[in-house]
Amino acid sequence: MVSKRRLSKSEDKKTLTEEDISEARKQPLSKKARQSHAPNEVEENDSVFVRLLKTSGLILKTGPNQNQLAVDQIVFQKKLIQTLRKHPSYPKVIEEFVNGLESYIEDCDGFKNCLLSCERLQDEEARYGEEAYARLPKIQSPAIIKVLFEKIPEFLFEKQNSDGISMSRLIFSQLKWLERIVDGKDLTTKIMQLISIAPVYLQHDFITSLPEILGDAQHADVGKELSDLLIENTELTSPILDVLSSLQLDSNFLSKIRQLVMGKLSSVRLHDLPMIIKFILHSLTASNALEVLSELRENLDIQHFILPSRFHASQIKSRSKGRASSSGNQESNDKDCITLLFDVINSATFDVAMLLLIYSTNTQTKKYIEKVLRNKVRSGCMEEQLLESTFYIHHLVLKDICPSILSLAQSLFHSQDQNILSFSSLLYKYAFKFFDPYCQQEVVGTLVTHVCSGNEAEVDAALDVFLDLIVLSPSAMRPNAVFVKGILDYMENMSPQQIRKVFYILSTLAFSKQHETNSHIQDDMHLVIRKQLSSTIFKYKLIGIIGAVTMAGIMAGDRSSNSTQGRADLSDEQCTQVTALLQLVHSCSEQSPRASALYYDEFANLIQEGKLAPKTLEWAGQTIFNDFQDAFVVDFCVVPKGDFLFPVKALYGLEDYSTHDGIAINLLPLLSQEFADDGGQMTSQESQQKLVSPLCLAPYFRLLRLCVARQHNGNLEEIDGLLDCPIFLTDLEPGEQLESMSAKERSFMCSLIFLTLNWFREVVNAFCRQTSPEMKGKVLTRLKDIVELQEILKKYLSVTPDFVPPLANFDLETLDVIPHSSSATSKNRKKGKIGRKQKADGSKASSPDTLSKEDNTECDTVPSGRSQLDKEFPGKEGKTTVSLWNYHAFFRELDIDVFSILHCGLVTKFILDTEMHTEATEVMQLGPPELLFLLEDLSQKLENMLTTSFPKRIPFLKNKGSRNIGFSHLHQKSAQEIVHCVVQLLAPMCNHLENIHNYFQSLVAENHGVVDRPEVKDQEYHIMSSCYQRVLQIFHGLFAWSGFFHLGNHNFLYPALEVLASRMKQIEHEQPLEELVSQSFNYLQNFHYNIPSFQCGLYLLRILMALLEKSIAPTQKKEKIASLAKQFLCRVWPHGEKEKSTIFNDQLHDLLCIYLEHTDSVLTAIEEIAGVGVPELINSPKDASSSTFPTLTRNTFVIFFRVMMAELERTVKGLQAGTAADSQQVHEEKLLYWNMAVRDFSILINLMKVFDSHPVLHVCLKYGRLFVEAFLKQCMPLLDFSFRKHREDVLSLLETFQLSTRLLHHLCGHSKIHQDTRLTKHVPLLKKTLELLVCRVKAMLVLNNCREAFWLGNLKNRDLQGEEIMSQNSQESTAEGSEDGRTSQVSNSKATEDDEENEESDGKKEQDSEENDDNSD
Repeated sequence: MVSKRRLSKSEDKKTLTEEDISEARKQPLSKKARQSHAPNEVEENDSVFVRLLKTSGLILKTGPNQNQLAVDQIVFQKKLIQTLRKHPSYPKVIEEFVNGLESYIEDCDGFKNCLLSCERLQDEEARYGEEAYARLPKIQSPAIIKVLFEKIPEFLFEKQNSDGISMSRLIFSQLKWLERIVDGKDLTTKIMQLISIAPVYLQHDFITSLPEILGDAQHADVGKELSDLLIENTELTSPILDVLSSLQLDSNFLSKIRQLVMGKLSSVRLHDLPMIIKFILHSLTASNALEVLSELRENLDIQHFILPSRFHASQIKSRSKGRASSSGNQESNDKDCITLLFDVINSATFDVAMLLLIYSTNTQTKKYIEKVLRNKVRSGCMEEQLLESTFYIHHLVLKDICPSILSLAQSLFHSQDQNILSFSSLLYKYAFKFFDPYCQQEVVGTLVTHVCSGNEAEVDAALDVFLDLIVLSPSAMRPNAVFVKGILDYMENMSPQQIRKVFYILSTLAFSKQHETNSHIQDDMHLVIRKQLSSTIFKYKLIGIIGAVTMAGIMAGDRSSNSTQGRADLSDEQCTQVTALLQLVHSCSEQSPRASALYYDEFANLIQEGKLAPKTLEWAGQTIFNDFQDAFVVDFCVVPKGDFLFPVKALYGLEDYSTHDGIAINLLPLLSQEFADDGGQMTSQESQQKLVSPLCLAPYFRLLRLCVARQHNGNLEEIDGLLDCPIFLTDLEPGEQLESMSAKERSFMCSLIFLTLNWFREVVNAFCRQTSPEMKGKVLTRLKDIVELQEILKKYLSVTPDFVPPLANFDLETLDVIPHSSSATSKNRKKGKIGRKQKADGSKASSPDTLSKEDNTECDTVPSGRSQLDKEFPGKEGKTTVSLWNYHAFFRELDIDVFSILHCGLVTKFILDTEMHTEATEVMQLGPPELLFLLEDLSQKLENMLTTSFPKRIPFLKNKGSRNIGFSHLHQKSAQEIVHCVVQLLAPMCNHLENIHNYFQSLVAENHGVVDRPEVKDQEYHIMSSCYQRVLQIFHGLFAWSGFFHLGNHNFLYPALEVLASRMKQIEHEQPLEELVSQSFNYLQNFHYNIPSFQCGLYLLRILMALLEKSIAPTQKKEKIASLAKQFLCRVWPHGEKEKSTIFNDQLHDLLCIYLEHTDSVLTAIEEIAGVGVPELINSPKDASSSTFPTLTRNTFVIFFRVMMAELERTVKGLQAGTAADSQQVHEEKLLYWNMAVRDFSILINLMKVFDSHPVLHVCLKYGRLFVEAFLKQCMPLLDFSFRKHREDVLSLLETFQLSTRLLHHLCGHSKIHQDTRLTKHVPLLKKTLELLVCRVKAMLVLNNCREAFWLGNLKNRDLQGEEIMSQNSQESTAEGSEDGRTSQVSNSKATEDDEENEESDGKKEQDSEENDDNSD
């Protein structure tokens, strides 16, 4: 299309009145029209108008035919203008031309042709591409505009023609996009008069055309008149607000209009609402956004605008498919506005429903809405009750957009944020609950896709949704069981816990009350289970065992609590099926000790959950009891005979047995039977006879005791003899013969000790809940036995570094948990998985095995009090003992109930004689080693279960690492259950913490105030210190749990805080949270006086920070944390803190960050450390430290330096740039702040002259550039308008900064000369930043009329010590090689010269440096 031509503007001041319009209406068109010509004829008359147009190339046609243009539009326009100007009677000819126009347009067809496009004669393809001639002339004649305005009243009240053309709109459209307005004010006046008298439908069109007609100068006047019209006529609300949003108006005026509109929200029409919302949001500013949006939410009653019931989401969806009409475009804009509106969602169900509707209808806002939802979920606005109410109230609308809701849930399901993952799970859950069967099928299909995705977080979340659905809507889930069954084909890469969930879901659906309809699923499950059980590969056998036991639990479920009379127990047929299934599992696993042990553990889990019916439990109990007794229990008086590696001896008996009675555990003979002669392996070959493996001892006992406890309501008297019975072992203390033992003998002894430890751990698990003092005393004794055995085991492992223990956790698909020793002999072994592969039945090998690099890191990075203790004390001949944490996967898991032992105080144990009379009494209590053993295990459980960090994304079809190995029982409980248990233990742990604190306090008193460990109490000191650290770790793990940010978990937070607060004083029952936090904070901070180790101090600060997050008045607490952190930095810690270790360095880094983040003045703190502590270090001997900051040594300097540089950059980056509108006081304060920051920066940068190691130089390059960038963005605008008033201060600031940036440039040269690629990669960005600084300072001088102060000079490249850097050719031509760079010099008298010298030397010397490098190359 050829561009439209423009109309000239009228200068006529004549106004239109209603009388003129009414008079025009009285004249019929037939009277005004001339006699019609024959159609399709050329207009022939001798008027100037027609003759000039014809000469210029335009042929006028009569009738309804288009006028014809013989030449190009631009050519015609130029010819017409030239013809008029060259006419002999110019300018009178213009008046004649206009008169001819008036005469011609009296004919309706002729007038319409003038307003429509022309037809081209010579170019048929562009026939319809030209505009009406009435829009062509650019002669600035007011008469043409006058003619058009006079014609409009004739058509104002006429209806559209048969061809759909409105003459009024057509005439008015000629005024759009005028190139030049001669008298804009007059044109505006005429338009507004026309609008005021036009019909409503034309008023709408005229108003919306205003931005395309008016000039900028008329915007204010038109805005005022439109605001008056808005008050008078509410029907024009939408077009007026649309135009006001497009005009350039004063913010105060827009604010008044916004208030006017806001007051009418309750009475506006529905179709006006989107434009009102758009206008309100358009007029927002950063300062009033929150206030306006809050007011909008208060005044806007969405329920008032609910559409009729016929307006369903399906209609919305159809509109979104892309209509070309203007109404469709308006809808799209409306959706965008509503999306903005609901960014301030205030937890209303309609808001959530609208977000979901917009998500389904507008593809352009999908990502935005996802972002809004994520933010609202993280902030806690999207609670489960809100989402459920949304689906309950609006399910009729939401079900029509089910695919979009599932798409949203699927997108959010990939998040690593647990809160967002839970929200997306709720979307699936409520979509299934409230929608129709078709949507339910789609939900199930999508969840199955997640389960089969291979992403562990997705699999777990999707299976949890299925578990909720089979409880929430079991009848609706049964028809979809066939889709869930497809998961059976994807279980190969699932974890054992996920396999349990899958079989539980399918079994529940298959064996429900109406299970006849799902018999095919039962058959498929039986086939899968039999196939997996018969496999010789343990991975598949594991699936079969877990699946069979889970299915048996559903089949034999206890129905007594929720069933009708007569269904309380299983029928004989059902009992037979369950028994047959369990016997099948037993027979398929009895030839493999590992498979048998797994079966026992799974069966025990089933019994522990209380899901077996009494009849099945009775059968299982009798069978288990007899089998255990036959396999592992022998008479005490019958000493085993055989060819054993070591003599058999009964050990660890707690009662004096006569020679005729008593029992013992037959451990060593069973282990000897399995120990072969081929290098010390436990045999596991398949054989026809039943194997009795010591590997099954602990799992079988767990199954036995849970079965007995379930049958007798927790009473274990029937098996209490196993608590105190001895074990057939041998002398375990190695003595001097350890070195002389063969590898086979050492491997045998290690296996024996591991099996004994696991037996004792299961015994403690079994009897920890017994209440009698006698039983408690024996449990404490077993704990002491465990601790003693662990010390013996360390001695054996220190000389057997490649030993692989017998398995204790059997739900592992692969054996990738081979431990590594921390002894010196194992450090040089090759990384990677080498050595013999373990057999599928769980046998162990003594061949060399090492961890992969990943596993090695896992073990090294887990700080353990005991492991640090182990490594600190070398064994005999300088051999370092191993850390048992590396072997944690080979120990039986302690139940959470075991920690009830922490409640034990003094226990009085009665020793009876043969006639059951009291012979003596013994007082027992939990000793420090046993306490440390329990605290270590509990802290590891909390670290695993209550971690606040999000798990890393697992690659597709990759197995999970070893992080959760050894915590399978723990993961069967929820995080809330674990928190509840720990809260119950807080009181006894506070007692232990206070006792430990008193111990160190007494040590300080004994040593006359010296906080150091006495030489004679080395071991005891470290045990107590480790206990101290573990208690603090447990407290931190509890109070830092992210679940406390959810209101639903505050029922755990309040009791926990009440326990701590009550240690200070008696508290009332219901105190506000802030009061409890304050009292708990004060209680814990009192422990800082006698903190025994640096690690304990750090954990104490972390606990206080966790409490600080829950406080609503954190200022005072923040200051206290900073004070404590500084005290810990200034404290001389006991000897032995390994300053070169990675763990200590990380902890020091964290402590220093805590100090600088919580202190009132970061700059003052940095200046104190860098200006006081570092000079003391420089002047001290090599191995000494700073006297003010003893933690600052030459080894830890780089940590201090890195943290100070990072915090300095972060602090100045967060300072807002100054503006000219700020007060004088604000300018002075900011200038003073920047003076301090630059002074600190200068002090830190100058330290690299003394400490020039690579880490220090790397920090200077990285954070030096960031600081200069912050200076450019935040400080230079301040200097722009502070230079004239604070000249001396600015000079001082720039002088100091000049010295620092010059050193940075020297560092760039140093990096290039030494060709250190780790440093040189930072040089280009730093030099670019320094160049920008030069240009920016020059701009500041120009702004302040001080340009003459800027001049350039030469600056030589120098190294860190200030020595000139000489290139290879420098001796011949120094100037060419090293003085090519330019520098700016500014003297004090010239105001800014110091500044420019700094920046020019920094920015320009990079060229010199690069030339030197080129020459050297």
